[in-house]
Amino acid sequence: MLRAFFAHGSNALLAALIVAMAAAFAGARIGPAPAWILAGALAFFVTEYTTHRFLLHAPPQRSAFIRRLQHQMHYDHHTDPTRLDLLFLPWWFAVPAIALYAAVYLLIVRDITIAAALVTGSLLALLYYEWVHYVAHIPFVPRTSFGRWIKKYHLLHHFKNEKLWFGVTNPSMDIFAGTYRRPGDAQRSSTVRDLYNLGPAQSPLSER
Repeated sequence: MLRAFFAHGSNALLAALIVAMAAAFAGARIGPAPAWILAGALAFFVTEYTTHRFLLHAPPQRSAFIRRLQHQMHYDHHTDPTRLDLLFLPWWFAVPAIALYAAVYLLIVRDITIAAALVTGSLLALLYYEWVHYVAHIPFVPRTSFGRWIKKYHLLHHFKNEKLWFGVTNPSMDIFAGTYRRPGDAQRSSTVRDLYNLGPAQSPLSER
C-alpha cells in the first residue's frame, strides 16, 4: 500500500522535501514556531478547495493543449476514479505550485525562516491530502470512523454529484461556500463520470 503510494505522482518528492526542510531547521538550530507550520497547513486546506473547484473543474478551454492538460489533471480522473496514474499530482504541477507557495509566503512575511515554516506546513498538508485521496480511491477500509466518513464523503463527489463536496481532507470549505449537502438532499448528476458531457471521442484517456 505504501509502496504504491510513493511510486506515483510527486509523493516521494514531497516526502523528501519535508525531510530536507526538517534537516535544515535542525542543522541551523532554528526551530520555527509550530504555529507557523500549522498556518501553512491551514493555508493549503483553503487552496485545496479553491484549486479543486475553480481550477480542476474549470470548463474546457479552446486550446487543445490546455484541454489535454485538463483531462490529464482531473477530467479523466472522474472518468476512471480507480486509475492510480490519474490520482496523484504530477511532479511538473507540484514543483511550480510549491515554488508559488514559497514566493507568496516570503512576500507576505518578509522572513525566510517563517516562510520556510509555512512551506513546511503546506507540504505536510499536501502529502496528507494525497494520502487521504489515495485511500478514498483504493479498496481499503480506514480504521477510524472519521477516515471511513471522509472516504464516503469524497466518493459522493465522484459518484453522485461533481458540483458538490469539493473537499477531500475535510468539509469545512464546502460548508462555508455552500457546496455541502446531505447525500439525500443532492440530486444525482448525469455528468459525474463525464465532466461537461465531453464524451469519449473528445477525451484523450484512451491515448495514454
